[in-house]
Amino acid sequence: MKIYNTLTRKIEVFQPLNPPAVNFYSCGPTVYDFTHIGHMRTYVNNDILKRTLTYLGYKVKHVMNVTDVGHLSGDDDSGEDKMEKGAKKYGKTVWDVAKFYTDFFFKTTDALNILRPNITCKATEHIEEMIQLINRLKQKGFVYETKEAVYFDVSKFNNYGKLSGQKLEEKIQAVRENVNVDTQKKHPADFALWFKRVGRFANHTMHWNSPWGEGFPGWHIECSAMSMKYLGETIDIHSGGIDHIPVHHENEIAQSEGATGKQFVKIWFHNNFLTVDSQKMSKSLGNFYTIEDIEKNKINPVSLRLLFLQSHYRQPLNFTWQSARASQEAFDRLKEIALELKNSNSSTRKLVKLTNKSIDFQHQFIIALENDLQTPQAVAVMWDMLKSDINYDEKYFLLMDFDQVFGLKLDEVVEEKIPDEIIKLAKERVEYKQKKGFQKADEVRELIEKKGYKIEDTKDGYKIKKI
Repeated sequence: MKIYNTLTRKIEVFQPLNPPAVNFYSCGPTVYDFTHIGHMRTYVNNDILKRTLTYLGYKVKHVMNVTDVGHLSGDDDSGEDKMEKGAKKYGKTVWDVAKFYTDFFFKTTDALNILRPNITCKATEHIEEMIQLINRLKQKGFVYETKEAVYFDVSKFNNYGKLSGQKLEEKIQAVRENVNVDTQKKHPADFALWFKRVGRFANHTMHWNSPWGEGFPGWHIECSAMSMKYLGETIDIHSGGIDHIPVHHENEIAQSEGATGKQFVKIWFHNNFLTVDSQKMSKSLGNFYTIEDIEKNKINPVSLRLLFLQSHYRQPLNFTWQSARASQEAFDRLKEIALELKNSNSSTRKLVKLTNKSIDFQHQFIIALENDLQTPQAVAVMWDMLKSDINYDEKYFLLMDFDQVFGLKLDEVVEEKIPDEIIKLAKERVEYKQKKGFQKADEVRELIEKKGYKIEDTKDGYKIKKI
């Protein structure tokens, strides 16, 4: 298995610390607003990585955080806590906001058949671990305190900026001086480990006791503290969006390696952005889509997986409703094929012996995945296999085998019962056509479609499908 490592900027052979075990940490949601299709792409790609590793025989332990405190609207410690912002926006308590949007996040991921993590950890339930980690950093000399916060001194950490490739001087120059609200910060790039309940945060709803007074943790310390608790001081894979590279993940490395003296992450796995109609997604542009928008447009959420699979995770992807509908049509066709193969299969399909041609398709599939998750190639292999002349038993076996990674739930496809009323109308249409009453036949077709079904003529008669 080869994976692109953001840290080394190379595709590397994946060598976990303790094979076949793999420790995998993914940055989870900040639960102050709705999960949208950009998030969906990130978590589908994480899911494909996890499923691929499992398919290849690794034992994956997956941990994901839920940020329900401490993530400010500005990555440079400016702005307000996003949870407080969400509470004001929707007229709810911060705790209600956290629960509602956590539930919405998992409703979304479940709809896309994304496997849940082995451990989901909330920031608010791990305050003690964060305080302990800050104390370790203090003992190592990386921490200083101001009236407003406890900061990590980035000048004390060698190679700060190694993930993004930016030198410390460049990062400091890139931070706008006018947004640094704490005048006692030594360097603009220093980041808060703990915010005190004073000044701009005097009325912060969520707060805990600490050696530095009442307050709440910074965003970055959460991931380090929770990943160390559940996965150890060095982890195999850490995932997130490319927007996390220059600040959040850079800071995670500094504080984690500063505390332990060990490499924090072996492979950094980052997903590229999703645009909508070639524009950045935003509510002001009216192109901010959630799972509810997908379903309102009669798109099966699982068909979005197929859309995402057809673009490599490191490439940007542009979403349009046209591409979503095309993916829905391809997904419907795939389900038809799966059902046809399932119904044609012999009772001994689990004991199917693969021919050399089928084995070759399986090898092509594995090669595509092992080469930095080339999912577009893997999907192409699937379609080539289905169009080939191998027998139905082998096709069904391979389709189910590939779907362990694709996660399209093709094993759950069942034949839908067509209502008697629709069958009767379809027969009437045939009778009209036989009598050359084509106008009447078209009227019956339109009536069938109004009732939620479509009829397709075939060489053997016709097929009825639910719309």
